[in-house]
Amino acid sequence: MKAIFLVGYMGAGKTTIGKVLAPMMGRTFIDLDYYIERRFHRSIPRLFEERGEEGFRRIESTMLREVADFEQVIISTGGGTPCFFDNMAHMNERGTTVYLEVSIDELARRLEQHKHTRPVLRDRSGEELKAFIQESLSLRLPYYEQAKLRVTSDRLDTREDTDVVAREILRCLEGK
Repeated sequence: MKAIFLVGYMGAGKTTIGKVLAPMMGRTFIDLDYYIERRFHRSIPRLFEERGEEGFRRIESTMLREVADFEQVIISTGGGTPCFFDNMAHMNERGTTVYLEVSIDELARRLEQHKHTRPVLRDRSGEELKAFIQESLSLRLPYYEQAKLRVTSDRLDTREDTDVVAREILRCLEGK
């Protein structure tokens, strides 16, 4: 059975939703960033530091192609994964892509709470954070919008919210 790829901006809920959706569908969940960290025995920020963005994106693309061949998987991609090396076209060819769409205000709220784990956000807050999200999201949207399915994931505050989004993805997958 073909892979399902969850794509979207950082903080969109790809990992959160993937962890709930996988057991609903009887599939294995793979977080691509975690997979890379385990394979290379380094954190994503450290890989960026050691190899630069270009080097990291090459690793990411190689690992994406590896997990895309696994059976019965739901893969949570990094926010930038679809934007490099024809990764989005590869994911669309190998399975079903689902774009988790979230408003800029909601992304800013979520990322404000977790910016200590995301070096690119560390020194940004408030309106500056929103402006950064809006600018980088505008560059990534042409890739995200190539997804076969789009689902809004603005509400993920509770497990019930997450279940609602996961069930919406299931409905969309069944209607394909």
